[in-house]
Amino acid sequence: MRNPVHSPVPGSEAGRLLQKRALAAHENLGSHEQLDMLRAGTPEEISGLRRLVRESWQRSASLLANPDVPEAPLAMDRDELEDYRRQHPLAAIMPVIRKLLVQPSHDSGLLVAVGDDVGRLLWVDGDPVMQRRAEGMMFVAGADWSEASVGTSAPGTALALDRSIQISGAEHFKRSVHPWSCTAVPFHDPDSGAVLGVVDITGTETAVAPHTVSLVEATVAAAQAQLRIERLQLAAAVRDKPRRRSSASASSHTLYRNSLQLLGRDQALLSIDGRTVSLSARHSEILAILCSQPTGLSADDLCAQLYPGDGSAVTLRAEMVRLRKVLHELSPEAVPESRPYRLPVELLPDSGQVLNCLQRGAHRIALEIYKGAVLPRSEAPGVVQLRERVSHLLREALLSDGSVDSLLKYAELPEAKYDVELRLAVLKLLPPRSPKRAAVVADLERIETELTA
Repeated sequence: MRNPVHSPVPGSEAGRLLQKRALAAHENLGSHEQLDMLRAGTPEEISGLRRLVRESWQRSASLLANPDVPEAPLAMDRDELEDYRRQHPLAAIMPVIRKLLVQPSHDSGLLVAVGDDVGRLLWVDGDPVMQRRAEGMMFVAGADWSEASVGTSAPGTALALDRSIQISGAEHFKRSVHPWSCTAVPFHDPDSGAVLGVVDITGTETAVAPHTVSLVEATVAAAQAQLRIERLQLAAAVRDKPRRRSSASASSHTLYRNSLQLLGRDQALLSIDGRTVSLSARHSEILAILCSQPTGLSADDLCAQLYPGDGSAVTLRAEMVRLRKVLHELSPEAVPESRPYRLPVELLPDSGQVLNCLQRGAHRIALEIYKGAVLPRSEAPGVVQLRERVSHLLREALLSDGSVDSLLKYAELPEAKYDVELRLAVLKLLPPRSPKRAAVVADLERIETELTA
């Protein structure tokens, strides 16, 4: 049975028992030895926690989050924060968040936070008294509240699991957060479905009241719908007034996350300011390499990463001329610079999303995004290196910390067709009488037959 998202009702007998067990579990995290035990597997001492909390504590420990550090780390200073959130797609939905959540929270003892897809808080607003209190644990805009930094919390754990989450009091991994409770809901791109960020309500016991999840989910749904409407309006404005495209393009930066889809494709899909084009195989390779080198590459270095043999600078320049034409039609601001070759706009490749998810322990989301190897037929050295890195890290993460269902889903990928170690790992995790064992054993027999034929 799936573990419920709701925390037991605060003040109820179940809620008091949960807090008692969580506090007892924290007493058993007092040494490096006990933290090492938690990283290796769930010790008996925390077996009384809710399953999702127990698993989050394990991820937190494996990511080296420290339960005794009182403050969350600051990920961005004020200038960086202002610039980043001005360009972020979630900036466009803040009026909806303020109307439906922030304004009602000002005298309610609650805070409303909106974070990005890796757990950095971009906006924190609400009850002024609670805001001052929350500064003590650095629950402020610009701080990193991912599981990797602070351990179990509603924003970080909601992102790690890609689902609505309530975390109450001592269920938090960090001890300084025990006086607080929180409810968080991931925010998805209404077009691509990718996770753009998270919306959180933090406060005392009322922050995990039974109705709070529904309230935040309804707000997120309204905000996603509003973002979709604004994108449609912007697309219509671009079509109707082409001469004003540059100003429309500038405004679209807060509505779209420019992206590059490389996984499981021989030809990448490039999306800029809401317009999408399929690239040639060579242009796909160039953008994949430049995305992985944001500071840029010299002509010689790009040739070395692009061509398996001795690359020709003349051939590269011709390809870049053609690529610039393609990009200029999408957005003049996206045309690559030279000396060094670099992209002037930020592109989010789906391979980068997978790596970001793996870094914060969100293996299930990483697997959902992963549609196959990066440009699987490409022989460009830079692409081969990126492909092997993404595939290797995903496989290792799943083998070390993946569920049976995740491992079985990964086994369906072409690159895992002959992966014996993966299937043996599944057999170790499956109960002796599981009906799934027969299919795994049959798959192992198929591999042996095909490899020895």
